Amino acid sequence: MTVRDVVEQLELRVVAGESGLGKEVSGGYAGDLLSCVMAKAAKGSLWVTIQGHPNTVAVATLVGMSAILVAEGSKIDPGTVEKANQEEIPLLSSPKSVYSLVSDLVGVGVKSS
Repeated sequence: MTVRDVVEQLELRVVAGESGLGKEVSGGYAGDLLSCVMAKAAKGSLWVTIQGHPNTVAVATLVGMSAILVAEGSKIDPGTVEKANQEEIPLLSSPKSVYSLVSDLVGVGVKSS
């Protein structure tokens, strides 16, 4: 399944990084503590978080994640959008809660990483 597939099935908003929508999603990870994400998330993961600052893109790039999904309508800094476009990391947004989004992701076949 690609990031584009997830966007379409969950009706997510693409904020940045459209050039990376063809990336494969091999699993998912939910968390907000960046050190835990760096230690536990797997390459190819779709990361669900409420963090909207540029450090999320740095972490996603370091880990090799396929996309970042900012939940709960959290504010996304303009610098995050710019960095996601530079790194070709799809930056997605949804007003839904983290819990609802993880449930939806499992429902479309995205497994825990």
